[in-house]
Amino acid sequence: MSPTLQKSGSLRRRLLLQLLLAAALLSTFMYLSVRAVAEKAAEATHNNILGASATSIVEQLRSSNGEIVVDIPYSAFSMLGSISDDQVFYRIESDRETLTGYEDLPLPDATLEIDDPHYYTARYKSVVIRATAVRRVIPIAGKPKSVIVAVAQTRFGQDAIASGVANTAALLGVGFFILTGLLSWIATNNTVKPIRTVAEKITRRGPQDLRPLDHPVPQELQTLVDSLNGFIGRLRGTLRRTETFIADAAHHVRTPLAIVRTRAEIALRHAEGDDARQMLRSVIRAVDESSRSATQLLEHATVSYRSDQVSHETFDVSLMLQDVMGVHEATAELKDLVIHADVVQAVSLSGDRVLIESAVHNLLDNAIKYSEPDQHIDVTLQTDGADCLISICDLGRGLAGKSQADLTQRFERGSNVTDVVGSGLGLTIVEEVAHLHQGSFEILPRTGGGTCTSLRLPLSR
Repeated sequence: MSPTLQKSGSLRRRLLLQLLLAAALLSTFMYLSVRAVAEKAAEATHNNILGASATSIVEQLRSSNGEIVVDIPYSAFSMLGSISDDQVFYRIESDRETLTGYEDLPLPDATLEIDDPHYYTARYKSVVIRATAVRRVIPIAGKPKSVIVAVAQTRFGQDAIASGVANTAALLGVGFFILTGLLSWIATNNTVKPIRTVAEKITRRGPQDLRPLDHPVPQELQTLVDSLNGFIGRLRGTLRRTETFIADAAHHVRTPLAIVRTRAEIALRHAEGDDARQMLRSVIRAVDESSRSATQLLEHATVSYRSDQVSHETFDVSLMLQDVMGVHEATAELKDLVIHADVVQAVSLSGDRVLIESAVHNLLDNAIKYSEPDQHIDVTLQTDGADCLISICDLGRGLAGKSQADLTQRFERGSNVTDVVGSGLGLTIVEEVAHLHQGSFEILPRTGGGTCTSLRLPLSR
């Protein structure tokens, strides 16, 4: 029982998910970064305006008659109102006494440097405010007196600006993710395309095509292709050794069988009694069947061996066909069969002559074997467009209801030819030869009885 391969999922899907995860992380990082920068930029802008407002108030501080006098300029608050409609609060304090403004407006806990604005965030009247405080020393009656000016504003406008920028950043992040996802899908397809191409090239090959894979591949796949080619080479070597073994076995089997047949024929001439003669005839028939099977096994091994290295020599089919008919002429005469030839002369074909000649030998041999004496066999060669058509028709026993698919299987024979020596490999060889040459083979019952076989092969170009 063959082991079941465990699937580890799709490499393409895995790579795509990893790229999408990276894109999602980058999009999130971009959103958070843009939002943080926007909030800092909005806060920095707000701080600058608050600082300018507080400084403009500080600049108006002065002493008069031993008291601190301040004229709050209109511009101090108008500049805050120019960026938003938030509420503005202020407080001017000296010696922990509020001179003017909101007495409960919180001041910073930190020690303030002179004329150096200090920015802070606090909660006031149940809302969050952003504030700045500036300290200045005013001389009163020859004594320095510290004055703190605090200006604050609610953060609704600032938060709205930050939220708007954040929403824009979110849209940009989504757009970036979608674009990155599309590019990741394209990149993933391009990455796995060489793998798919190699797989398709191997899938399109026939079962006998054991050529090394020479398609250019990325460097990362070269090791896989080298390993695959190494495996193909080992498999090809194993098949060749197997075919050589079959050929040698067929040769070594036919030689002793020929000796056995000769001696059985001699014994048949000197045998006395019908039982002995019948037994010797059975021995001769069994030897003939074994010899023929060995011969056709050798032919089939030759077809299998040459299938991955089919030669393409140009030769004259008409001359080849005449040679084949000459080889079988003596056998046909023994059965009083006449071979009628209708052969177009000088038909050039590009292919493996050894294989094509073997196929025609098998077709003509079948026609002779299965024909009754005193009949005729029609052999025709004609061109049909870009193909040549070799047809051999007999008036023999027919197909006995068998289909072409049945008769071209290995060792399959018709039910009406059991008394004739055969191996059931002839038509298998013919069909394989036709397939190797991108041609076709057809076997049909002949009108009036008998069989017509047709071998169609593309002409040389």
